[in-house]
Amino acid sequence: MTDSPLSETARSAPDTGAAERAVAAVWRIESAKIVGTLTRLVGDFGLAEDLAQEALIDALAQWPVDGVPRNGAAWLTAVAKRKAIDGWRRRERLDERMALLAHDLEREQDQAADALPWDPDAVDDDVLRLIFISCHPVLSREAQVALTLRVVGGLSSEEIARAFLVPTATVQQRIVRAKKTLAAAHVPFEMPSREEHAARLGAILGVLYLIFNEGHSASSGSDWMRPELSIEAIRLCRVLAALMPRERDVHSLLALMELTAARFPARLDAHGDPVLLADQDRRRWERSRISRGQAALATADALGGGRSAYGLQAAIAECHAVAASVQDTDWDRIVLLYEALGRIAPSPVVELNRAAAVAMATGPASALLIIDALSAAGSLPGYHLLPATRGELLLRLGRTEEARSEFATAAALAGNDRERMLLEAKAAGR
Repeated sequence: MTDSPLSETARSAPDTGAAERAVAAVWRIESAKIVGTLTRLVGDFGLAEDLAQEALIDALAQWPVDGVPRNGAAWLTAVAKRKAIDGWRRRERLDERMALLAHDLEREQDQAADALPWDPDAVDDDVLRLIFISCHPVLSREAQVALTLRVVGGLSSEEIARAFLVPTATVQQRIVRAKKTLAAAHVPFEMPSREEHAARLGAILGVLYLIFNEGHSASSGSDWMRPELSIEAIRLCRVLAALMPRERDVHSLLALMELTAARFPARLDAHGDPVLLADQDRRRWERSRISRGQAALATADALGGGRSAYGLQAAIAECHAVAASVQDTDWDRIVLLYEALGRIAPSPVVELNRAAAVAMATGPASALLIIDALSAAGSLPGYHLLPATRGELLLRLGRTEEARSEFATAAALAGNDRERMLLEAKAAGR
């Protein structure tokens, strides 16, 4: 294929490795915009992603030879549109849609002659629709996560599989099945109605929250954290905040993520072992993330309506972020925030976290009452942090043998190798 003004290149052609890195970078940053634009034009989500993937294959073949286009995202979009036209021609469907698409492509090529940058505002609505489709309620939560990371985040199936420690084939099957489900359900490429908006946005935020938490504390495997997964969740939440600037919960979740991720550099030692909050070097916390988190929380507060569950969690994270040490932390305020969180989003996990805060505010004995109530109620069966927390409280009360027994129970329940080793060490009194 000959170069058009849209694929204007640098003076010298790069080597294959450089071109491949350029393709990967463009796809990671612009994939949602590209697929979103194509979905709007061809009216089929699955077809749009297939066309984009075919364009990627062309880029991998052509960019090492012809050079990296000045506007890689527009190049990929244009190539994908041409493939759509060719497909309709082969099926003898040269109808109004194809004519409109061809006209749109010619107009973009004329405009690109001036080497205009890729306009991020031109497809914002398409990206927003794409996010809502990826988290459509007809899909399972596993499918929503895989599709969001693949189509909106630009991660490959291999990257998603590594992040969640599942076979690549499993991720690929989830994505394929998700596309088929969306097609079978005739899901339109449009924003949900106002009546559905809140519930659908809640699902999207839930997916991003799940992705972030899996990166923050890996549920299984040999690594205690997968920070790259959390960073991707933050990036996607930033995109959502830019697209939906009046949504309080979006800014609240972004604040929670930023304030929590600020501690990441201090959460692992040189060997990759966990460093708990009390032992972390707070000089290593990222002040820029703390500032961004506080700004996002202030934005959420300015939108009114009171703090949501995400906002309250962000406020708790802020208490930790601004404290000079564990001893200087405003534990009384954290207890109040957990009590408020427990009223609007009650759960045994919230109660468990409140108990940990109560232990710091008023002592381990009062916190142990909360933990024992959770155990007596049969809450959190199989959740390793319940006996782990109880073990910490017992240790502080001088009940060493009971504490070791709890740590051993927690170690047996832990799915993460690093966390299991830490708990086993505590059970052994090390």
